[in-house]
Amino acid sequence: MKKGKRYLESAKLIDRTTQYPVVEALDLAVKTAKAKFDETVELHVKLGVDGRNADQQVRGVVVLPHGTGKSKKILVIAKGDNADLAKKAGADFVGAEEMITKIQSQNWFGFDVCVTTPDMMPVIGRIAKLLGPKGLMPNPKSGTVTTDVTKAITEIKAGKVEYRLDKHNIIHVIIGKASFGVEKLTENLNTVMEALIKAKPAAAKGTYVKSVSVSSTMGPGIKVQY
Repeated sequence: MKKGKRYLESAKLIDRTTQYPVVEALDLAVKTAKAKFDETVELHVKLGVDGRNADQQVRGVVVLPHGTGKSKKILVIAKGDNADLAKKAGADFVGAEEMITKIQSQNWFGFDVCVTTPDMMPVIGRIAKLLGPKGLMPNPKSGTVTTDVTKAITEIKAGKVEYRLDKHNIIHVIIGKASFGVEKLTENLNTVMEALIKAKPAAAKGTYVKSVSVSSTMGPGIKVQY
């Protein structure tokens, strides 16, 4: 894949063989975010686990102190009082069976997060095959299957992010926008890293954090000392 001129210019600022201290790495990530839009900054962490084993899974959620810089559209599948609470808490879409039908019949996915209550999981099950591949299936581990919809919505709007292993045992997490500046990005990164270290499975052997890097949307990867 051919790299663009802007990317190649940014890459000149970075020594690929060097692991930079966190603040320095994030400073470079901000400097290499030269697109005309406010680029997202991502954290990538390779872990010394085997995600194929259930006892070595790493998955959870963390609320970033400065949010992600991206507002998420929230769908809440709920009835009665929970539906009313969801509307008051600022959910973008609230409904029950009619939302399931809309997703099934119209292939509608105008939301970023789906929150539901435990009693609605049998209904959600009807569209599990549609939500699952898009990473939208509610899950108790990510706090999106809950009896407290108000708390779930508040946390998502405050900047809650989910982390989970990909098939290469790497965690990818958004830690903000380039416009946040180094200080806020540093606090967000450290918050995620603390959560990942706490989430270390007891079955994990050897080096747990194998490599850490950051990058902006259009910028090159930058290795981080951690």
